[in-house]
Amino acid sequence: MELVIKTFKELTNEELYEILKLRSLVFVVEQNCIYQDLDDRDQDAVHLFYRDEDGIQSYLRVMDKSEHNNKIAIGRVVSRKRRSGLATALLKEGIRLAQERFGADSIYVEAQVYARSLYEKIGFKQISEEFFEDGIPHIKMICECGDKG
Repeated sequence: MELVIKTFKELTNEELYEILKLRSLVFVVEQNCIYQDLDDRDQDAVHLFYRDEDGIQSYLRVMDKSEHNNKIAIGRVVSRKRRSGLATALLKEGIRLAQERFGADSIYVEAQVYARSLYEKIGFKQISEEFFEDGIPHIKMICECGDKG
């Protein structure tokens, strides 16, 4: 399994297509959720993914502070195979990248409620009540990760 870290401009057309296809497969088709995935934040994000001979297996994006959110954030966390450990490993890489590239001492996520334990096991803490986004229950979480590596 190869870890790939690229800015938007560094992604090949094929990589971008495969990322968007995976996000659409899981977040739109599997979850039966019609929402606007293309939110104009990919262009400023750093994209991390694991790939093997079968293609991209797990993906997330790391975003620096912006006008959308005054917090360094991780989003669009997705894995082709659930409970395989790939999402956990990729989240740890995302935290490391956020610390190294953006100087993050805390990282924000809006997690789907069913995935709460995935985030909790690597140090995220719930900081909000449940809320619905695009018809799916979410929670806001933060990782105070200044001392993690």
